[in-house]
Amino acid sequence: MSETLADVDTEQVIEVRDLVTHYGSRQILHGIDMEVRRGEIMVIMGGSGSGKSTLLRHLIRLERKTSGSIRLLGRELDEMSELEFYAFCRKLGVAFQGGALFSSMTVGENIMLPLREHTNLDQMTMQIMLRLKLEVVNLAGFEDLMPSELSGGMIKRAALARAIIMDPALLFCDEPSAGLDPVVSSALDELILRLRDALGMTIVVVTHELDSAFRIADRITVLDQGNVLQIGTVEEVRNSANPRIQALLNRRFEEEVVDPDEYLARLTGKKRSDSND
Repeated sequence: MSETLADVDTEQVIEVRDLVTHYGSRQILHGIDMEVRRGEIMVIMGGSGSGKSTLLRHLIRLERKTSGSIRLLGRELDEMSELEFYAFCRKLGVAFQGGALFSSMTVGENIMLPLREHTNLDQMTMQIMLRLKLEVVNLAGFEDLMPSELSGGMIKRAALARAIIMDPALLFCDEPSAGLDPVVSSALDELILRLRDALGMTIVVVTHELDSAFRIADRITVLDQGNVLQIGTVEEVRNSANPRIQALLNRRFEEEVVDPDEYLARLTGKKRSDSND
């Protein structure tokens, strides 16, 4: 089966060094440095447009960086061929924000899909693994339903079951609590904690939900406009002296100081140097 955390020699199972990303001429990430330790839950949080989702997409190689280095489980992502990365995906689990379940497949078929793609297991073994994971996410007996028959919280749990069906070393969750009521959100947080404790996974969670972040995180990476403001424990982030972090935690709007020449250039569509001619 897939590699477990005990098989990894290095304490740092994710290492990001000086990660820079552009979308066209616009720079999105500005030299991101981050490490994720074996067996911890790292929460990446920040306001809208902070770059947290872009960082996550880089970690699962859905985006190509401008420069910098990303190492997962001791492997440099960009040094792997497509075939090598396809095999490496056995060690990764991803729960996407909207669940990303295939509407034409039953819940059970969705969850077993990684097994069909990456293994040669027989149908009975896959069914047993399916039922085990359904028990973990409290969806036992729902495998024959279609995604359209599930509630929002059930879709999130089914997506988690699919993400962990192969017992990955690394689990990535994109906004797991988004759009859920507080009770369901709290239950999902408890599920993530159980996955870390029971299965020994290293988990990276992207979220803007402060309550959820503080409940599940071992450490938090706070991003702002593509920069790392702080990496620390929940208490360290709560007590940060950084005014932008406090504005985020207290949901305070910070008025942007705009350079007059730059503002004029944006309105006229000219470069700043042109507006000074």
